[in-house]
Amino acid sequence: MDPNAHTTDKYLLLKTREAGLIDMFRILFSGDLKNNGFIEHNNVKEAIFRRRAAFSSSMFLQKALQKHEKCLSMIGSGFETCLNVFGNRTNLAMFLKNLLKGNVVVPDRTTASFVSIVGYVDNRVELDKNIKPGTNKYFANLSAMASKLAYENKEFIRHVVEKIWKMELLGAYSFWDERYKGETTQAFILLDKKTDTIVVAFRGTEPFTADDWCTDLDISWHKLYPDGTTEGGGRVHSGFMNALGLQLNRTWLENTTNYNTGDKHQHHHHAYNTITETLKRHFKSTSYNNYRPKQFILTGHSLGGALAALFPAVLAVHNETEMLGRLDAVYTFGQPRVGDAKFGRLMKEKFEQYSVKYCRFVYSHDIVPRLPFDDSALMFKHFGPCIYINTLYEAKVLEEEPSKNYFECGEFVNKRVDAMWEVVRGILLPHMFGPEYKEGLLLLMFRMGGLVFPGLPAHGPQDYINATRLATY
Repeated sequence: MDPNAHTTDKYLLLKTREAGLIDMFRILFSGDLKNNGFIEHNNVKEAIFRRRAAFSSSMFLQKALQKHEKCLSMIGSGFETCLNVFGNRTNLAMFLKNLLKGNVVVPDRTTASFVSIVGYVDNRVELDKNIKPGTNKYFANLSAMASKLAYENKEFIRHVVEKIWKMELLGAYSFWDERYKGETTQAFILLDKKTDTIVVAFRGTEPFTADDWCTDLDISWHKLYPDGTTEGGGRVHSGFMNALGLQLNRTWLENTTNYNTGDKHQHHHHAYNTITETLKRHFKSTSYNNYRPKQFILTGHSLGGALAALFPAVLAVHNETEMLGRLDAVYTFGQPRVGDAKFGRLMKEKFEQYSVKYCRFVYSHDIVPRLPFDDSALMFKHFGPCIYINTLYEAKVLEEEPSKNYFECGEFVNKRVDAMWEVVRGILLPHMFGPEYKEGLLLLMFRMGGLVFPGLPAHGPQDYINATRLATY
């Protein structure tokens, strides 16, 4: 396929930044949605434009996040800095020492000692030594740990991968997203020589990053055309594809760098191209005494899980049959829906054709796998079986997670009972399975928040890591 050709001739894009508050309310009650300046579309069925509430709520939430983007970022940065000052004895001692000298010196966010909020919620960095390398459980646990590690800075990732896991870091990247004119997509690549496997881990939604939440909330879509054919492969979530490098004109760049920025000296790396070229280079490499890895796996938590699930689809769009043949498995944790039923059938077919294992983990009442809603018009649907984990860390393979759209009146009490049990369970786990399962004060507070909104604490990486270690699947 020509990477600069249009990926689709059917699409619906919400241009939230161009809409005002009054426009969003008008969507609900009046106006022709097909002819305005903030919904771009082509060859879209009439029934879809009747989903006014979906359009309005998606755009309103995105607009609110965009308006408070700087404030949200400052709160997150301040909170993270406080955690790194007061939650680390060395940093606290240095901070107090400098403070007595009249200087205020905060921890450097780019060093191996700086930990993200996600890292403070669950501070485990060691792999489970009781799991034998090369097994499905080993790859699932390695993927869950890598998905959590993807939230950290490059030097922290390097330290854990090379010093603790004894693996090789092939690269840690920040990728350009054309929508936000910034490097908002992160991923890292490691080589596990024990299993001859390369792992690509995408970072998920950062708690205080507005652009990440806007990507999650966007319900824009476009039709996919795999293998360079004219036969449609279903509809996919445009926001996630943009995060992988799809341009605003719905084309894919041929090279890893984009010069179309107004500054000829400025280079921007895009996720799909950079990762694919890195993988190809190492599969063909002979720099390790003729050693070459034999396969790769994709993984991610939350938004990262969506990118991991869609990456094989982009390989199919570019007819990368050799790369698909190298893909061993896709492990996702708390992954949102990424396409419609037709897209799901395409991916099932591709995974079967290339013998790719697709393991989609969903923990308890996690809200994110229930988004975007499985709507009769928008039709976002999961594909492949769900490995559902309950609050006892028991695994079941289901076609669809229970309460598929989350908001069900009959589950109101049950969700809060489970949230209370999770608080109690956090006290019991270290006594049952060892000190590595001890939950800190920040995680305890996070779990207490589940009594109000159970879907948020259930989305954290900690329960997915526990599940890959304790559950049988």
